[in-house]
Amino acid sequence: MNSKKEIKIEALMSVGIDIGKDVFHLVGFDPDGNVVVRKKIKRMALEKTFEELPSCIVGMEACLSAHFVSRALRKMGFEPRIIPAIYVKPFNKGQKNDYNDAEAIAEAALRPNLKSVPEKSQDQLDLQALHRVRSRLVSRRTATINQIRAFLIEQGITVRKGLRALKNSFLTILEERKDEISPRMRKILIGLYGDWMWMDDRIDAVSTEIEQISRAEENCVNVMTIPGIGPMISTAMVAAIGAGDAFDRGRDFAAWVGLVPRQYSTGGRTVLGRISKRGSRYLRMLFVQAAKVILMRPHRWPDFSFGEWLIRAEPRMHRNKLAVALANKLARTAWSVLHHGTTFDAPRDEVAFGV
Repeated sequence: MNSKKEIKIEALMSVGIDIGKDVFHLVGFDPDGNVVVRKKIKRMALEKTFEELPSCIVGMEACLSAHFVSRALRKMGFEPRIIPAIYVKPFNKGQKNDYNDAEAIAEAALRPNLKSVPEKSQDQLDLQALHRVRSRLVSRRTATINQIRAFLIEQGITVRKGLRALKNSFLTILEERKDEISPRMRKILIGLYGDWMWMDDRIDAVSTEIEQISRAEENCVNVMTIPGIGPMISTAMVAAIGAGDAFDRGRDFAAWVGLVPRQYSTGGRTVLGRISKRGSRYLRMLFVQAAKVILMRPHRWPDFSFGEWLIRAEPRMHRNKLAVALANKLARTAWSVLHHGTTFDAPRDEVAFGV
C-alpha cells in the first residue's frame, strides 16, 4: 500500500492550499484525478511539507499572505497560481469546509483558460500598504470631522460645508460660544480636533512618501504623463498590476477595474446596464476622481488627444456618465502606457492637476 501511494505522490499533478491564519489545508490530485494528498499543516511547516512533494502546480486563493506563500513555493521549484475566489466557487462541491475549499482550488488551478492573479513583489506590497494606510487615515479623518460637526449641532452651532471652513472657524467658535458649550464638551471637542490635526500630519507624511516613490519609479513617471493622473493613481496602479502583463489589452484592465457596463445577454440579445463595479474599488474611485478633475476644466480639453471626443460627448451624456466613460478611457490609456513603457502624447505640464 505504501509503495502505491508513493508512486501516486511522485505523479502529483496539482495541489490546492486553503490558507488560514495558523493552519493550512492541502489537497492534491494525481493525473487520474485521484486525491493522493489530504492533510492539515501548521503555517511554519509549509516548506518542510513541500520539500517532500514533487514539483507541480500549486493553487491558492487570492488572500492575505498568498503572495508570500507563492514566492516561497516558487523558490522551491513549484508553479504557484493565485486564483480569485470568485473563480474557485464553481468548483466547490458539497458543504463549506477547508478540505472542500482546498479541493476546489486544486481543480481550478488546472484550468488552462482561468485567469490568475500576478504574483506581487515585495516592493508592490509595500506600496500597496502605503495606499491602504492612507485610505484608512482619510476615512478616519472624515469620521472625526463629522463627529465634531454633530457635537456642534447638538449645541445649536452649525458650520458651512467644507473641511477648510470648519478648520478655520473651530477655535473661534470655542472662544465666542464658550458660555454655551459646557467645559466637558469643550474638552471633548478639543480632543477630537487634536486627533484631526494628528491625522492630517500622518496623511501628509504618507502622501509625501508616495509622491517620492512616484518620481523615482519609471513606470509611475510614464503613467503621470497622462492628463489627470498624478502620484496617487500611478503608484496605486503599479502596486496593483505591476507592468500590466496580466491583461492582453486596455479594455481588459478597464473591465477588471469595474468601469465597463454590467452585461446580461441571452438568445443573441445584448443587455448592458450600470457599470459592473468589479475588481479594485480603490483604483476605480481614483480614476473617476481624475476624470471629474478633467471635466472641471473644459478650457483644457482641446489640448488633449481625446479632447475632441470629450467635446462631442459632453452635450449628449449626463455628467456622471461622462465621468465614468472618461475614467474608462483613462484606464485603458494608462494600461497601454504602462505595458509598453511609453509616455502619453500630452505635454508634461498636464500632470500638475493629476490625482
